[in-house]
Amino acid sequence: MKNLLLASTSTLFGENYLEYLLDDVALFFKDVDTITFIPFARPGGISHDNYTAIAAKAFAKIDKKIVGLHTYPTAQEGINQSQAFFCGGGNTFLLVQQLYAQNAMQHLQEHITNGKPYMGTSAGSNIAGVSMHTTNDMPIVYPPCFATMQLVPFNINAHYLDPDPNSKHNGETRETRLKEFHVFNTTPVVGLREGSFLLVNNNTISLKGKHTARIFEPQKAPYESKTIQF
Repeated sequence: MKNLLLASTSTLFGENYLEYLLDDVALFFKDVDTITFIPFARPGGISHDNYTAIAAKAFAKIDKKIVGLHTYPTAQEGINQSQAFFCGGGNTFLLVQQLYAQNAMQHLQEHITNGKPYMGTSAGSNIAGVSMHTTNDMPIVYPPCFATMQLVPFNINAHYLDPDPNSKHNGETRETRLKEFHVFNTTPVVGLREGSFLLVNNNTISLKGKHTARIFEPQKAPYESKTIQF
């Protein structure tokens, strides 16, 4: 029984970390008191301890305790002992590389598939999909594999941006890049706009927030939807 909360972002403009989500997060984690935080996506400038402290400060507002996965002797041991998980954002390439390096990707997948709640934001949401191919991040490290946890039957494009009709920039739009993905791949992609998140209860997927999602499927024109079903 999968129980997932997958958000486009952790922080909306002008707000504190997770502020817009806290009521939903409290409801999502209502049956647990301690959540294991996965801090591996941040590439520098902030330590795992400091990143965990940021998450802990937010979760304290809903009376939940945060423990960093990096504080356990091994990632696998931490996963075994965890009640639930929260994976923060950063660089998806680094996050995936670290999870594989610590033999944690499949182990984490198994525990989540067997019922432990999992929340992700940004990169943490990307790794819930079939692969990390549709991340916006630069390949600052080289993971051994682009496959991720496959908790949902599609990829996520977090921070999805619509084309700006007033922009004079001639480079590719996000939509163009995702269409390029489907030249070589058949996995559907859900473009999650800021403030949007997915709630997954086993095979039921609900889109929350005020925005629709931008859906990309091979050999189809992109379309808007409030329903996520493939």
